[in-house]
Amino acid sequence: MKNYKMTLMYDGTRYYGWEHQPGRDTIQGKLEAVLERMCGAAVEVIGAGRTDAGVHAKGMVASFQAETERAPEEIRDYLNRYLPDDIAVKEVREAAPRFHARYKAVGKTYCYTCFDGPVKPVFNRRYVTRLDAAPDLEAMRRAAAVLQGEHDFRSFCGNPKMKKSTVRTVDTIEIVRKGGYLYFNVHGTGFLQNMVRILVGTLLEVGYGRMKPEQMEDILEARDRRLAGPTAPPEGLCLMKVDY
Repeated sequence: MKNYKMTLMYDGTRYYGWEHQPGRDTIQGKLEAVLERMCGAAVEVIGAGRTDAGVHAKGMVASFQAETERAPEEIRDYLNRYLPDDIAVKEVREAAPRFHARYKAVGKTYCYTCFDGPVKPVFNRRYVTRLDAAPDLEAMRRAAAVLQGEHDFRSFCGNPKMKKSTVRTVDTIEIVRKGGYLYFNVHGTGFLQNMVRILVGTLLEVGYGRMKPEQMEDILEARDRRLAGPTAPPEGLCLMKVDY
C-alpha cells in the first residue's frame, strides 16, 4: 500500500462541495469512484480542505493510499480518462508514508472574483459574482487591514455550533482591480466554514457604505456571526494553492 499526493482542479458549479454525500455529486465522491474502479477496492481520498457547494479549485491537493502497480503518471492518466470533464488531475506523486493532505497543510490561498463592468461576462459567468455597482476600494482595503493577522474569527464562521478554536491567522487580504474585475486574494494558515465568503461579503458591505472600516475591530471582538456581513455567493470563490 503506497501513499500518494494528488493536485487537481475542478469547476464546482454542479457539485455539492468536496465532501462525500450519499446520493449527491461531490468531488471526493467522483474521485473515490474512479480510484475504486482502478484498484478494485475502496479508496479514501482526503482533501486539503472541504470546499463548499459551487466553489471551484485550481490547486486543490488530496492524498490517498492505494495498492496498484501503476506508475503515478498512469494513475493521473487513468483518473483523467474516467473523471467528468469538469474535474482534472494535474499531478500524482508518491508521497511519504505520513503525508496527509489536510493535517500537513500550513497555508491556503483563495481568490474571490467579482465583476462590476457594464457588459456582463458571458464566458466567465460561472466563476464571478456580479455586482450592481462599483464598491469603494480604499474603504475595503482599510477594513481588510484590520482583519489581517491572528484573530478569533468566530464572527466570520458559518457554523454556529463550532466547538473547536475559531482563532485563525490571515496573512494577506489583497484587493485588486483589473478592468471590470475585482479580485480578493486571501492567504491564511487555515479557514473556518464559509470564512472567506463571509470576509468578502463583509468587505463589500464596507465598499457600499453600509458598514465602516472602523467596525471591523468590534465585529471581531463580539464573536457574533450576526454582526458580520452576508456570506458572498459561492461561484466567485476559487482555491488557488495549498502550502506544505
